[in-house]
Amino acid sequence: MPLLRDIKNQLGSSYLLEHADNPVLWRTWGDDALEEAARTERPIFLSVGYAACHWCHVMAHESFESNEIAALLNEYFVPIKVDREERPDVDALYMAATQIVSGHGGWPMSVFLLPDGRPFMAGTYYPPHDRGGQVGFDHLLLALHDAWTTQRESVESQAAELSRALSREVSFVDHLAPLTESLDLAAVRATLRRELMERSDDEGGFGGAPKFPRPSFIEALLEFEDDASRRAVEITLDAMSRRGLYDHFGGGFARYSVDDEWHVPHFEKMLSDQALLARCYFDAARVRGRTDWRDVALDTLNFVVGHLRLHNGYAASLDADAGGVEGSHITWSPEEVATFLTNERAEILDRVLARWRIESPGAFEGRSIPRLAEGESFTTPDALVEAHSTLIHHRGERVQPSRDEKVILEWNAMLASAFLRSNDDVFQPRGYELLSELSASHFADGVWWRTAHRRAQATASDVAWFIDAHVDAFEASGDGQWLDTARGLSDFLLAHFWDGPVPTSSSPNVGHGIFSQSDLVLDLVTRPKEIFDGATPSAHAVATRSLARLALCCGDNELLTVARRLVDVAGSLLLSHPVAVPDLVEAAGFAFQGIEVVIPGDRSDLAHHLRSKSMPRTVLITGAGSSPLLRGRHEGLAYVCRDGVCGVPVDNVSGLDAQLRENLTAWPS
Repeated sequence: MPLLRDIKNQLGSSYLLEHADNPVLWRTWGDDALEEAARTERPIFLSVGYAACHWCHVMAHESFESNEIAALLNEYFVPIKVDREERPDVDALYMAATQIVSGHGGWPMSVFLLPDGRPFMAGTYYPPHDRGGQVGFDHLLLALHDAWTTQRESVESQAAELSRALSREVSFVDHLAPLTESLDLAAVRATLRRELMERSDDEGGFGGAPKFPRPSFIEALLEFEDDASRRAVEITLDAMSRRGLYDHFGGGFARYSVDDEWHVPHFEKMLSDQALLARCYFDAARVRGRTDWRDVALDTLNFVVGHLRLHNGYAASLDADAGGVEGSHITWSPEEVATFLTNERAEILDRVLARWRIESPGAFEGRSIPRLAEGESFTTPDALVEAHSTLIHHRGERVQPSRDEKVILEWNAMLASAFLRSNDDVFQPRGYELLSELSASHFADGVWWRTAHRRAQATASDVAWFIDAHVDAFEASGDGQWLDTARGLSDFLLAHFWDGPVPTSSSPNVGHGIFSQSDLVLDLVTRPKEIFDGATPSAHAVATRSLARLALCCGDNELLTVARRLVDVAGSLLLSHPVAVPDLVEAAGFAFQGIEVVIPGDRSDLAHHLRSKSMPRTVLITGAGSSPLLRGRHEGLAYVCRDGVCGVPVDNVSGLDAQLRENLTAWPS
């Protein structure tokens, strides 16, 4: 079995490359590593993290670069290193075990496994030696080695018990009670709104620190016009974009805020966050008419293009640390600002310090994280543009954070969707370009791959997001080629990820949903299913939405039946706890309440108007492509259809809006 250090030139993961030269003899996850553990009768130490993870760097420096600890790992265990972004299926499986054992999760994740892959002990960060009441990693390794050699039956019994709990946890959707009532989606949305409002707070967001952006929560509240919902959306979007979570001198959102006020971020920037938040700000700008929120989305995409662009896609992340110091590339002191703005008038310096609240002492280790003062616009005023550019230039001369150059299919598909939904002449072509690049780089030998290096096969989320982005491309262009590719992707998804018989209109109640990983991947002890939405939507939700949208665009009732089955198997969860599955609530709207707006021919004013609006549960079918819904329809007219029934064709914006309102209110929000 080759060691990580022996295959450095084959690795596409910055995280794995960072550990290749550790004194720990790391292996990559796979059958060979498991066979090595079985052959040598040693347990496995599985370490999971990612390149932008601050505490992963800390544990690496303290423990994995230590010759003393490396000797223990190499002698008593088979050490395996996994990049959670490259193998999210491995991460999800053993994160569930970690949460069962310790009551919480996080990264770095440290899991101890039997040679067959079943976990018996799990945790997260460990200091190298006993510290502050926390067991040291060295003592833990010695204790587990002693247990393995002297109490193996007890260890194996613990693994068996944990595996039973783990199997139930990662297939939670299979244990949901069947629905005993019809699914009232209007009531589900109302319950979701109530649960979100109970969680919302005056500083924005939905819960205490640490605060993570949750775009799907915002999207859910955008459907409601009451004052409380509007205020929760406004406070949250303004707080995230105006305070320290947003990088006002570099662009883009940090991963999360460590405090209640969105002031001090954890500084890593993930491509997935940029894409999902840009989509959210575009949608909110359409619904609420806030052009400054559109500016936030455009600025975020500018950051992505400027800092994450590669020749075949976009990089996964930027690190939280620069030169080994967390956030050092972000923070400022008033003295630094004054040094770099010596050619500016005193009042300009004062305005810069006041606008971005650069103070002494600052709130982060004595330094300031730029954030906008009350009343300041998101867009830099003309009088401060030159000073702002000067500071950006000098910040660029600092040691910069490292970049993880994995091109992840899922996250790049999210980004393509954001580009396409921008309705921007610069970014929309980038969306088409990116989809074409991904098709070339992530498909080979009849298989879709998660990364361009093709070391890990695509997950259900990868494929489902790619389908969804192709539907976006069709809506934006009217070009039927995007639908044709999406249909091929849907065939792949159902062939390799569906559990059981595929539903049909004649047998709609068969099958048990979507596995997170393909049937072509055989190195996991069980195949998990992902039902709960988190920082990114679950595979279950994205599969539902993408298949439903594709079915609506193609007039495909068989595919729509599959999407509806996905809703049905999780129906009791939608009724009882929709806040756990907000993206599935949205997807269910497409599956059961979808509206098709058919506008034949080249892009018309009617189509342009529709794309300028928020379109809940609505798809746009335009152009002269392969969709059967275009047949027999006349250019210059719009047809609003639902459940196979179309309204009277309209040739003006007011008539189109009236029919949309009528169809949306047929199922009240």
